[in-house]
Amino acid sequence: MTLPGRYRFVPTLAGACIMGLALAASSWDCAHARSGLSDQPPLPAMGASLRKFVFFQTAEQPGTIIIRKQEKALYLVTREGEALRYQISVGRDGFGWTGTVEVGAKTEWPEWRPPREMRARQPELPEMVPAGPYNPLGARALYLSRDGHDTLYRIHGTNDPSGVGFDGTSGCFRLTNTDVIDLFRRVSVGAKVVIQ
Repeated sequence: MTLPGRYRFVPTLAGACIMGLALAASSWDCAHARSGLSDQPPLPAMGASLRKFVFFQTAEQPGTIIIRKQEKALYLVTREGEALRYQISVGRDGFGWTGTVEVGAKTEWPEWRPPREMRARQPELPEMVPAGPYNPLGARALYLSRDGHDTLYRIHGTNDPSGVGFDGTSGCFRLTNTDVIDLFRRVSVGAKVVIQ
């Protein structure tokens, strides 16, 4: 069926109206998002790189992570006699631990869900902090597991670059965002992690 000439422009006009509304809504969303961003604090600095190649003797295979808590150092074995050394923060008194685990998962810009025990000690903590640059886990996280079970401990970045190099975590291992991004791309899921 063909519409008389005077009705043929109606679908075109309706389509143009819908498109106009979509564009108006889209530009409002962009403007609203920009104004929302201006309410945020400035983006945190990524932090300096505190890593370097060092001579390192171990029987562990390349790709293994060895954490030496007393040195506040994480070593990634790169080849026989050599490792990448990253400066880290480790667990404060009462929160240190040792053992052998593995990287169970890796996440970019992870969300943070403080464990129930941590929230019991610090009731002001939220149940969840969304993913993004203001998250305490920083730019990347490597989730540590034992026998297929999450330990709740992480190797992660920080949105406070001055927060690296001391005993101050609740058992996790913290690097600058710059360094955790570098480590993240070098380490595979399943990699062995030895905490000494």
